[in-house]
Amino acid sequence: MKRFVISRHWPLWVVIVLVALVLVLPWLLPWTYDQIDWNAVRAPAFSGTHIFGTDDIGRDRLARLAAGTRITLMVAFAAALVSLVVGIAWGATAGWIGGRVDEAMMRFVDALYALPFMFIVILLMVIFGRSILLVFIGIGLVEWLTMARVVRGQVMALKQRPFILAAEAAGASPFTIMVRHILPNVAGVAMAYLMLTVPQVVMVESFLSFLGLGVQEPLTSLGILVKEGADDMDMAPLGLFLPGGMLVLILVCLTIEGERLRDIYS
Repeated sequence: MKRFVISRHWPLWVVIVLVALVLVLPWLLPWTYDQIDWNAVRAPAFSGTHIFGTDDIGRDRLARLAAGTRITLMVAFAAALVSLVVGIAWGATAGWIGGRVDEAMMRFVDALYALPFMFIVILLMVIFGRSILLVFIGIGLVEWLTMARVVRGQVMALKQRPFILAAEAAGASPFTIMVRHILPNVAGVAMAYLMLTVPQVVMVESFLSFLGLGVQEPLTSLGILVKEGADDMDMAPLGLFLPGGMLVLILVCLTIEGERLRDIYS
């Protein structure tokens, strides 16, 4: 039974192991992600203390891979949480109030859906700057639309259920009903779509960093590492394969786990 449960959740365990590794590695490696070893520029793999070698200016590839994975996952989960909060608040309000308020709020969501997604993100980055905090907020504020629609549908279905009608008849306030009865029943679906939002945010952050609009130096991310690896692929293909493989592994695992949760709660 335990083997079955673990095998069913293997994508989640892979992500947990990766997170643990990238958090522990900085304490184990003799080099930091931005430290330059002038005596080992473009060092090959397994040369001295550089397990995966160094880049074109002598920075340890493994240290930069760990740092880039940390930043990418941090941006992804933080932006997904912003999306979760905004989407639940918007969808729950629209679904509970209904009527013209619901119509106006959902038409606003439809209007945002009609706009080019990447254009909105890039516009936010250009207007408000490129700090890592604004990367969190900017990506999260354009990823909440699907969450809002899903939560609205769940709330509209739940508010007609007998236990909600009984709570209203007993004199419970709308806030109490929402917090004690509706949101706990929406939590499962919201978490499933949150897990599906994370790989989308990883892709957006990596693409923005690849274009130079996301995380800025001296920080790094998987998108930046892929861009650096692509520019130097002829000389050092490992610089592209390492972050590219890490990015694909994270996206595949998070997508599989998110779809599994969606199938359970849908």
